[in-house]
Amino acid sequence: MPVQTDILIIGGGLAGLTAALHLQQAGIEAILIEKDIYPHHKVCGEYISNEVLPYLKWLDADPAVLSPSVISKMQFSTVSGRRISTRLPMGGFGVSRYKLDHFLYQKFLAKGGRVIQDTVSHVVFEKDTFLVSTQGEKQYIARQVIGAYGKRSAIDLKLKRKFIQHKSPFLAVKGHYAGEFEDGLVALHNFKGGYCGASKIEDQKINICYLANYETFKRYKNIATYQENVLYQNKHLKSLFEKSELLFDAPITISQLSFGAREAVVDHILMIGDTAALIHPLCGNGMAMAIHSAKICSELLILFFKGEIPDRTDMEKRYLISWNHHFKSRLWMGRTLSALFEKEYLTEKLLGGMVRLPFILPLIIKNTHGHTLTVPE
Repeated sequence: MPVQTDILIIGGGLAGLTAALHLQQAGIEAILIEKDIYPHHKVCGEYISNEVLPYLKWLDADPAVLSPSVISKMQFSTVSGRRISTRLPMGGFGVSRYKLDHFLYQKFLAKGGRVIQDTVSHVVFEKDTFLVSTQGEKQYIARQVIGAYGKRSAIDLKLKRKFIQHKSPFLAVKGHYAGEFEDGLVALHNFKGGYCGASKIEDQKINICYLANYETFKRYKNIATYQENVLYQNKHLKSLFEKSELLFDAPITISQLSFGAREAVVDHILMIGDTAALIHPLCGNGMAMAIHSAKICSELLILFFKGEIPDRTDMEKRYLISWNHHFKSRLWMGRTLSALFEKEYLTEKLLGGMVRLPFILPLIIKNTHGHTLTVPE
């Protein structure tokens, strides 16, 4: 017999776990299906804007217990080594996905939440109900399904999503390091074919994560050779890597990253986080946006389940409107900046403009970050 639930969440990353906690707090039953065992590392910049702190505290999930780093300033450098720094108006914090996701998972379990380790293979919507099947040969019936399974999945092929039909040239590489790095700083260093972010997380570790064009990457035998021949052309990156020691056995990678347009609602599944739109690293705020999208989705579902939103069509329409209102311009800004940074001469011109007109960098930050999330009294 299929297991019945109010809501089934596919994917237990940051967005999925946040939605699970929010719905649980509202008394709505949610089952979460996650393919991996907690805790686990993920390719991620691991910087979060303080805009989400009131919301996380409201969920009884204050990340302060994880001893995150405090981040208050940003630095940007070009391949030639030119750089500029500015204060982050709202500030943020650094914490690993290894720690944060596990923390939220434990919170959900402690309050009676149910997490299934399995992989979803099919989702069918029929007669206003979802039937979900897994590779573990289990079936679930749910009134609503939330897609929070990350950047790309076999489910996307089953749903015939357009973005997954095309190859993408981007590869991401991430590692945790011990070494020298300025406290309170998140740095973004440009190199030919990509850019690299670095900041401290908990326990004085340095998270270094970079996005590279695969066409430039595949010319080299391995990650180390690529870094030495390409990333080291930026003297700040060269210094960063040479003064740091990798704490992983090897860096972790993910390929085929697509930053093109995606749909936030597919076959009545509400998509959140990277599943709704792969948030460009240049937005500098993907984790906060994932958390925010979970909040928007959860609030609308609560109204829908209470009958305050009359039907599914209205609920989906409201979700799309809210998604576009909060994220569309930020995603556009990230894609625009990426297109500029892929061209070295344009990057140099942009930095030159920032030096002459110091208000430009804070303006870019303002347009890639949101406002402090409001929560109920």
